[in-house]
Amino acid sequence: MNGAIKKVSQYSDLAAAGGVVLIVVMMIVPMPPMLLDLFITLNISMALAIVVATLYIPRPLDFSAFPSLLLLTTLFRLAINISVTRLILLEGDAGHVVEAFGTFVVGGNVVVGLIIFLILVVIQFVVITNGAGRVAEVSARFTLDAMPGKQMAIDADLNAGQITEEQARQRREDISKEADFHGAMDGASKFVKGDAIAAIIITVINLLGGFGVGVAQKGLPWGEALSTYSLLTIGDGLVSQIPALLISVATGLIVTRSTTNGDLGQDAAKQLFASSRALVIGGGSMLLLALVPGLPKPPFLVVGAIMLALAYRARSAEAAGPVEDDLPALPAADPTEMLVQEMSVDPLEVVLATDLVDLVDAGGGGDLLDRVRALRRKVALEVGLVLPPVRTRDSLDLAPGQYQVLVSGVEVGRGQAPAGKVLALGDHLETLPGATTVEPVFGLQGKWLPVEMRHQAEMTGATVVDRGSVLITHLGEVVRAHASRLLSREDVKALVESVRRVHPVVVEELVPSQLSLGEVQRVLRGLLDERVPVRDLVRIFEALSLRARTSTDVDGLVEAARAGLAPAVADAFSRDGVLRVVTLDPLMEHEMAEHVRPTEDGPTVQLDPGRTEAFLDALAGCMTRADALGVDYVLVCAPGLRSALHRLVAAAALALAVLSYTEAGQAPRVEAIGTVSHASAVAS
Repeated sequence: MNGAIKKVSQYSDLAAAGGVVLIVVMMIVPMPPMLLDLFITLNISMALAIVVATLYIPRPLDFSAFPSLLLLTTLFRLAINISVTRLILLEGDAGHVVEAFGTFVVGGNVVVGLIIFLILVVIQFVVITNGAGRVAEVSARFTLDAMPGKQMAIDADLNAGQITEEQARQRREDISKEADFHGAMDGASKFVKGDAIAAIIITVINLLGGFGVGVAQKGLPWGEALSTYSLLTIGDGLVSQIPALLISVATGLIVTRSTTNGDLGQDAAKQLFASSRALVIGGGSMLLLALVPGLPKPPFLVVGAIMLALAYRARSAEAAGPVEDDLPALPAADPTEMLVQEMSVDPLEVVLATDLVDLVDAGGGGDLLDRVRALRRKVALEVGLVLPPVRTRDSLDLAPGQYQVLVSGVEVGRGQAPAGKVLALGDHLETLPGATTVEPVFGLQGKWLPVEMRHQAEMTGATVVDRGSVLITHLGEVVRAHASRLLSREDVKALVESVRRVHPVVVEELVPSQLSLGEVQRVLRGLLDERVPVRDLVRIFEALSLRARTSTDVDGLVEAARAGLAPAVADAFSRDGVLRVVTLDPLMEHEMAEHVRPTEDGPTVQLDPGRTEAFLDALAGCMTRADALGVDYVLVCAPGLRSALHRLVAAAALALAVLSYTEAGQAPRVEAIGTVSHASAVAS
């Protein structure tokens, strides 16, 4: 059986091409009555097969060839109409099938046949075709509107690791095919409507033309001409309308079909007869109507008894429990596990307002997800941190054009990316319309402009940035600022195993004999907190191994790791091969070193509040002067003071890196741009 099906499928393309050629030939070349009988029978059987096929598909997409098949069957039916019309007008004969429908089916009565034909046309055109066309139009619109959200859900699941790349690709293909199918059905439903209109016109032409040919050309009495040609015309109309009605029903079934696990008969039986109460009410109502005087009792009694019997069977099934399907039953979901899943927090999220969903819609030109993947690679190569999957979702709570970045469920960044606009950055934006805004990463003044004004903004010398670049730049800065929070224990384990494969001795000496994974994680987090790259894990582990022999103090381990990475630390803060530094006045540095005290959080500088405030004010003034010069710089001090001074600067929320003289000395070139004393900043 399978071999026969396979053999037929091998020649299906030839059969389809031959069918199209046959339709064209039928419209041009006269067909003998015997061959027309065969084609008419084939037309009816094909329509019936299509209706039955639509009953057994679990979802509309499983019959994706239906729109094209609808066009071909409509053309085939119209070709038969043309051939039959030609035979009726030329020979007064249209084959046995048409004659049987014109005489036996309607009893040879032209008026009855015409009424039945018109009723079939009304049912097809007014009831089924109009309804199916409206459903197809709405389905196509809703499917297209839902595509961005579905695409974003797939990408979110992929980034969260819930599905594989292959599964994501398959789901994207299904969404694309679904949109194409509903769009095609929206257009194909017009074929059925046009076919109904064509049937009326063809019937009127046949009636008038047949009567004229019979009376004017063949000299038949008008009564005989009317009887002969009208009956054949009505027979032709009925022969064409029955398969047309079946195709219309198939169209209505497929556009109103929802996705289920069974066919239409199974779903209808389960859902219609699932409630015994509804059947009892329906059966009891039929029995009560049988008692009404004047109404025939047998039909109501029979139908009422059948419904009560079905109600009894449904109630028995309800008492026995749910019916077991052939498929294995899925285990009941554990409420605790469901709560745990709902409580879980994603490490990194990007939440978009609903009008920003187009940024992640690849079909609409959105490339945000591709940029996120590129950002993950860039951060891995620059910092040495493999970012967790970035979940992207939309939220109705955000204002239009707004987005936010969450780390472990907590908002750490928020910005604007209005739809249909670009951000212009520069010093001469007065001539451009719109309110002034601040770029979220570098704090630059800018304006959001319509996309159409991009060229005008560039002509003024402004730098124009699209909203996707604004968002991804902001996300990158947030990731670098909170890299330590994104480094999980599992990430550390994966990094350790990657080093073990290449340098097993280094890892075996350190983990777990000297340090645990948790202690290694604290050291790496300490480095990331100060934006020190952790790419060179071999050097870090070697330095930690030497330090751990004498002490496992985290601050000491961090300083040891920094010493091992001294060239990389200097390079990370250098620009164009030059490390620009701000130094401390020797007297101040000596005084601070004398006031370093150990605490639970590590060493800190404990000067009196007045001197501490004066120092921070002086440092802030030096930073202001250096910012005016447009240069990047760091603060350098003695190695023993570095950790404590960093805590003091960080507590004052000053965005300034602190390096030791040892680290700064590894730079190819060092340039001092300022000196900080107790109460003043002297530019050099």
